[in-house]
Amino acid sequence: MGLRKLPWKITILLFAFILCLTMVLATGVGAVNVNPGEINKMLLSHLPFFSSWVVPDWSKVDETIIFEFRLPRVILAALAGASLALAGATFQGLFRNPMADPYVIGVSSGAVLGAAIAVIFSIDINIFGFSAVPLMAFLGALLTILIVYHIAKFGRKVAVLTLLLAGVVVSSLLSAVVSFLLFMSGEKLHQIIFWLMGSFSGRHWNYVLMGIPYFLLGMGAIFYYARELNVMLLGEESAQHLGVEVEKVKKVLLISASLLTATAVSGGGIIGFVGLIIPHIVRILVGPDHRILLPAVAFMGAISLVLADAIARIVLAPMEIPVGIITTLFGGPFFIYLLRQRKNAPL
Repeated sequence: MGLRKLPWKITILLFAFILCLTMVLATGVGAVNVNPGEINKMLLSHLPFFSSWVVPDWSKVDETIIFEFRLPRVILAALAGASLALAGATFQGLFRNPMADPYVIGVSSGAVLGAAIAVIFSIDINIFGFSAVPLMAFLGALLTILIVYHIAKFGRKVAVLTLLLAGVVVSSLLSAVVSFLLFMSGEKLHQIIFWLMGSFSGRHWNYVLMGIPYFLLGMGAIFYYARELNVMLLGEESAQHLGVEVEKVKKVLLISASLLTATAVSGGGIIGFVGLIIPHIVRILVGPDHRILLPAVAFMGAISLVLADAIARIVLAPMEIPVGIITTLFGGPFFIYLLRQRKNAPL
């Protein structure tokens, strides 16, 4: 592929440029369209050393729309997309399974249960501007990770197959509890279903501020162990012989990828296919080396979800389609195409 021939730094810069361009364009579209040139001037007017050069010739209404509604939403979509794609690439490399996705060990079921409990029991808390739903979703996801990990842990070791099976069992149990709560939810059913479909509607800056630290923590840990992740593709025994502390690396990667998934779910609900499809596409473009693959995957994941959210806003404007529907409509057929094209190709 053409991108494989480029120096890896140029490739990453190219992805970064595309992401910046996509975010500017996505910020301008919706029920009220704002010119990209005006958006750039608004952004520059809020930066030190540039504000004195910019003439504020835009309306206050447009500025409010951009900074209070659109920009935090677009940034949150980028964070969620990067988180899901990074988590997907990490799980696929760790499990040596191209079908692994960010929800593989039950993180989504835990998040859904937390959100459903918050809605059905009308939990009324507000911490740093966050309602109960995202907080309970995040807590549910993290508790699920701990439960699955401790079920799969024998001594100091965690077998990958046992972890997957534990994730399937715990996810099934939690899904049954969620189904019961949905059955009992009555008039609150619509609110839960909308959250399950995935959406960034109504998100504000507090969601971004909550997500950034967890995103940086999870991303930093995964990037740090990119070389070890490459070695672990050869198998755990081979990695051990080559000097990799397999159990330590596995624990850090599992926790980091799950933390990224929990962050994305608590901010935008359940959004499918991003963490499954994007690593496949980027692996084809840049190759399997995780030192290049992981940053490229993060940028591509962010780009894809920002675009999906923009489409969700403009297709039936002023109404909005849940972004999870958009990712599934595009991701499902594309994944079938990838399977058909690469059914005989190695990971």
